[in-house]
Amino acid sequence: MNLDHTEVAQRLEQLTELSVLLSTSHDIPLLLEKILNVAKAMTHADGGTLYRVSGDKKSLCFHISINDTLGLHQGGANGESIAIPDIPLFNDNGEPNTSAIAAYVANTRASSNIDDVYAEAGDFNFSGMRRFDERFGYHSQSVLTVPMQDHEGELIGVLQLINARHRRSGEIHPFTETDQRFIEALASQAAFAITNQQLIARLEDLFESFVKLINLCIDEKSPHTGRHCEHVPALTMMLAEAAHKTEAGPLAAFRMSDRDRKQLWLAGLLHDCGKITTPVHVMEKSTKLETIVDRIHTIDTRFEVLKRDAQIRALEEKLAAAGNRDCHAETLIDSRLQQELERLDADREFLRRANIGAESMSAEDQSRVQKIARYRWTGPDGKEQAFLNRDEVTNLTVRAGTLNPAERKIINNHINVTIRMLESLPWPKHLQKVPEYAGAHHERMDGKGYPRGLRGDQMSVQARAMAIADIFEALTAQDRPYKKANTLSEALRILGGFKQRNHIDPDLFDVFIRQKVYLEYARRFLDAEQIDAVDESRIPGYVP
Repeated sequence: MNLDHTEVAQRLEQLTELSVLLSTSHDIPLLLEKILNVAKAMTHADGGTLYRVSGDKKSLCFHISINDTLGLHQGGANGESIAIPDIPLFNDNGEPNTSAIAAYVANTRASSNIDDVYAEAGDFNFSGMRRFDERFGYHSQSVLTVPMQDHEGELIGVLQLINARHRRSGEIHPFTETDQRFIEALASQAAFAITNQQLIARLEDLFESFVKLINLCIDEKSPHTGRHCEHVPALTMMLAEAAHKTEAGPLAAFRMSDRDRKQLWLAGLLHDCGKITTPVHVMEKSTKLETIVDRIHTIDTRFEVLKRDAQIRALEEKLAAAGNRDCHAETLIDSRLQQELERLDADREFLRRANIGAESMSAEDQSRVQKIARYRWTGPDGKEQAFLNRDEVTNLTVRAGTLNPAERKIINNHINVTIRMLESLPWPKHLQKVPEYAGAHHERMDGKGYPRGLRGDQMSVQARAMAIADIFEALTAQDRPYKKANTLSEALRILGGFKQRNHIDPDLFDVFIRQKVYLEYARRFLDAEQIDAVDESRIPGYVP
């Protein structure tokens, strides 16, 4: 059957439309179904099957099967499930399977066009097709089978069409050479596009695996913060989704596409990637005096020296008093010694408590450290010296946490490293905001955050959401060596203080509480004993 100009034009238009779809859609199952339907429409085929190569490349799997006369639609994006066995590409002895026509085409990469399978089966085994005909009362006749291979000869699948029909009479006739050439062109174009999309998907998988590898390295370096890189992106997405669903208030216009979600998730995974360069002794500093070891034990020894010296002085005073036979003096000496020993023990217990990082150290406690530092003791070299040196005083008077100003500067530098690492990557268009989202989670609404001192109006909603997630995760984390995990109500009280001090976005904070994002996160990630009753009316900065 020869094609008129109108038919040729229609087929070219169908190829063009499919080409556009192949270049814009990323839904491979939907594309494969579209490919089969276009092939059927182009050749007026009554039925068609699309096979895909199995992961181990040893068989062809039925992916979609459609038959108009029988009203069958199995597999693909919209069809019923397929319960048809795969077609092996190799025999038991390892040789290519050439008896099944689809396997033959797959192995030889050559198309097969059979006018009548019942009249000219040749060496092919059409028993499966004949069983199908018997089961459904159908009659398969003309069969066109075409390999789908990309520009490198890699087999993607096999396209098979059944029973070409005359476009006017509906009479079944053989597929023409023109039909075959059009379908081969379609199959080649489709295979190339699908290969590109699979390559993109594999590259994205590779990149996500690389991101997870970085987090694994951070985890191995500091197991105490390993779950942070896992929990922050999860909480960020929870809060961003809650903001996305908000229909009233300042965030009513905020919406995210799937691409927006993708880059926010990646930014969450990478938000602390710069910590890979942070020294372990800073990341793992569990007490204020810890370096390689906790130096509080050295200070304990000094207290023992002071107590020993006090006892020696008391004994010497008693010897002098005994010569004068002054019993009252000995009683006073014992009393003074006991008071001094109790004071030293109290000071030692105080420094032990001060050595443990807390949310805040009072000015009175900092002054007490300075006072103790002025005690005098005699070291192993026999020289008298201050009880605490300058470095010990600096560490023991750290107001919050365990890091002194120099160490805080070191660990804060991780965000600068994160930004430099992320900005050095050639991000594709749909991921170009990853550095901005990840690099701003330590900024503050009042512009006093770091590293760039951005104000709230200079940051995206996504970056502000990540800032809240980063703080709340740290407040509730059970794996920090320098602090205990807060309960849910304690963490919300502290977070409310951040809101009142204009550190975090007040609108997102409101969504965080009102939409109970905190509770969703707690149920997924917190220990049961941390999840206490929350009275939202008592959360600072929140108006129910």
